[in-house]
Amino acid sequence: MTKSVELRRHTAADGDVLTAEGVEAAVGIGGTLTATYDIVISSGAQRATQTIACLLAGSGGRVGGGVEVDSRWRSDVEERWKAAYEAAGAGDIESFRRVDADLVDQESRTLAQALSDLFERLAEGGRALVVGHSPMHEAAVYGLTGSAVDPLSKGAGVLVIQESGSYEIQPLA
Repeated sequence: MTKSVELRRHTAADGDVLTAEGVEAAVGIGGTLTATYDIVISSGAQRATQTIACLLAGSGGRVGGGVEVDSRWRSDVEERWKAAYEAAGAGDIESFRRVDADLVDQESRTLAQALSDLFERLAEGGRALVVGHSPMHEAAVYGLTGSAVDPLSKGAGVLVIQESGSYEIQPLA
């Protein structure tokens, strides 16, 4: 049996609130979702929680356990990430590692633990949705699997599938 975690980046925002385009995009993405989620987690940022609300509105989905907030999915050192991005000139994990390997290693460990803990909570065949930020989701995948995924555009994501102790990663539009 498998367990799946869908990691999605919030949609377009102005500060911590979704723009009209961000709301429209999230509702539209929600209309394409067919999965049932056993656990839904927001990073705690309003834009992430608002994206979840719009995804669920678009999908007509319900989450029996409600939406949880887990601040481990939001970095405490966002300014350091921004500085690394500016120095690297790119948003992929390898570029971040070239300019600040300690940042990527530390954050990847923390985020990998959050992802691992979530897999532990899921029942066999279960699926979770986490809405948060880039490059946090990419760092979580890197920390848990050692695989670098492309930077996530707003609203996009990756599906991490655990089966028999190994992981498969699938991009999500």
